[in-house]
Amino acid sequence: MVNDIENRIIELRNELHDLNHKYYVLNQSEISDLEFDNKLKELEGLELKHPEYSDENSPTRRVGGSITKGFAAVKHSEPMLSLSNTYSHEELNDFFDRVEKGLGKSVEYFCELKYDGVAIALHYENGVLTRALTRGNGVEGEDVTHNARTIRTIPLKLNETLSLEARGEVLLPFEAFEQLNEQRELAGEQLYANPRNTASGSLKLQDSKVVAERNLDCIVYSLYGTEHGTKSQSEAIHLLHNQGFKTPSERNKWQKLCSREAVFEFIIFWDKERFNLPFATDGIVIKANNFNDQQELGFTAKSPKWAIAYKFQAEVQSTMLNNVVYQVGRTGAVTPVAELSPVEIAGTIVKRASLHNADQIEKLDLYLGDYVFVEKGGEIIPKITSVDSKKPRGAEKVIFIDHCPECGSKLEKQEGEVAHYCVNEKECPPQVKGRIVHFVSKKAMEFEHWGAETVSELVNKNIIKDFTDIYTLTREELYTMDRIADKSVDNLMAAIEQSKQRSLPRLIFALGIRYVGEKTAKVLAKKLGSLDAIANLSAKELSEIDEIGDKIAESIFSYFCLPENRRKIKLLTDYGLTTSEESNVDESKFHPFVEGKKIVVSGVFELINRKDLEMKIEELGGIKASGITSKTDLVVIGKNMGPAKKEKAEKLGIEMLTEKEFLTKIELD
Repeated sequence: MVNDIENRIIELRNELHDLNHKYYVLNQSEISDLEFDNKLKELEGLELKHPEYSDENSPTRRVGGSITKGFAAVKHSEPMLSLSNTYSHEELNDFFDRVEKGLGKSVEYFCELKYDGVAIALHYENGVLTRALTRGNGVEGEDVTHNARTIRTIPLKLNETLSLEARGEVLLPFEAFEQLNEQRELAGEQLYANPRNTASGSLKLQDSKVVAERNLDCIVYSLYGTEHGTKSQSEAIHLLHNQGFKTPSERNKWQKLCSREAVFEFIIFWDKERFNLPFATDGIVIKANNFNDQQELGFTAKSPKWAIAYKFQAEVQSTMLNNVVYQVGRTGAVTPVAELSPVEIAGTIVKRASLHNADQIEKLDLYLGDYVFVEKGGEIIPKITSVDSKKPRGAEKVIFIDHCPECGSKLEKQEGEVAHYCVNEKECPPQVKGRIVHFVSKKAMEFEHWGAETVSELVNKNIIKDFTDIYTLTREELYTMDRIADKSVDNLMAAIEQSKQRSLPRLIFALGIRYVGEKTAKVLAKKLGSLDAIANLSAKELSEIDEIGDKIAESIFSYFCLPENRRKIKLLTDYGLTTSEESNVDESKFHPFVEGKKIVVSGVFELINRKDLEMKIEELGGIKASGITSKTDLVVIGKNMGPAKKEKAEKLGIEMLTEKEFLTKIELD
């Protein structure tokens, strides 16, 4: 009897998984809705009576019901990088030139639609969905597994017991978006602006039952893992499709193309045809199809060198320029912003648009009352592209200001810069607030429960003037804030203490040194190990560090030359922040043949995995480099190394070793 019940549960689950896939992915309806519902109810009843056969990936979990109070941050198996973008055929031709020159051969390209949704990474172990992560910051994503299980085009179980990671896009189809807004209108609620933002918000709702009601869709387009054995993007798409994923259809939503002309034809076709799709798409993604070619071309810090997104031209609308106001950022840069008569563009109401700088205002020859043409760059940031040539009679010409709108200080334009700056960095309110907001932000010191409003109020009440003042705050001072309760004070004080445990790279980034982003902060921390060490180097010494250019080096040097900034570093040290870190590099493992050398790894390897080889180089004291330059010391070559790279290495007289020769040198063969 027990076995009969278990067998019936398994039978129903398999049948419902199959029916779900056919209906939502293949658009095939084999039974009536009533029959499907009856089978689902039978399964729900059996699972309720026999919880010993519970399964997180049962079809009954599609309806949701789990409550998530917070989404855990989880590190991605590999960073979820963004693609470089272009809007022009000329830049796309430049991409083709770089790819073909880098590989030294003609290339087969894989072209597919660029979906305007929310990126997601789906992890499967032995064929079962175990985790779903958002893109997050690219390094870590939020765990939204409970919500992902409610999306019917995400298979809970694969057709085979494979372990893999599939990446794709969660979308809200236009029909589902319109139905949702109809419901909100009837309920007297504010309407959602566009499908993409609604999909993003839906994926992070705390109640998965509500997520299930949103009718989200998911299309996957990337495959990661070691078991699949595919050699190209097109093979990977076929495998994903065969495992039950919804993928781009081969007929015309993706194609393998062997010429630039064919790629441009694909783009031209979809630039018109995209308006007939049931979901939003904003361009075409072009990739080198072969995985060996992708590995050979590699990555920049932000994006793969083997792929690019061609973005369709954004929708343009005309509206009136009512005024120009000026915003001051944390670095003192002054940005003009156009205030416009409201106009709908790409599904959102636009009232403001950036004018970037004084040169842009002069170039557009703006007058108040002008009719201007506005588009959303990348479908996100509104910008004025041109102006109607007919000027309103007696209109006032827009002239860039010469004094700070916040503190009245005279603006300065630095040599080689297009922006104007307020130099009153100590007292100009937006700069003071901006530096503190940056310091407490998620990517910097990550103060939970602290936001721009909290910082603004504390500065306005003259309680803090600098980010170092945060560490001397008392509970009594926090209680002077408007509408604050005991719990809020507890949270703010706890965040201050927790921030003291943040890593050195995050602190370096949090200081807000001009041109020092997250990546540069990590380089400095790894190479020098402490703020004191960074502060005591000259600009020349800093510029000699790999990946630190002259401009960045000069900015870092200038920052630490100021006594005020050195005082801040001392205070942060006294307050117990992590201003130095011991290197996790074991110098006892350094190899004399590798130590200090800049080594490029190129090609496909048989005796050792390429990533393992690169890690071994760093472990032995070498410096892993991506491109061949005059500073390269050694190239380790595998099969299918690009002829152009090889030719460049030979021309520069750089030593080249095969995989076996290199391993022999370091005695690992």
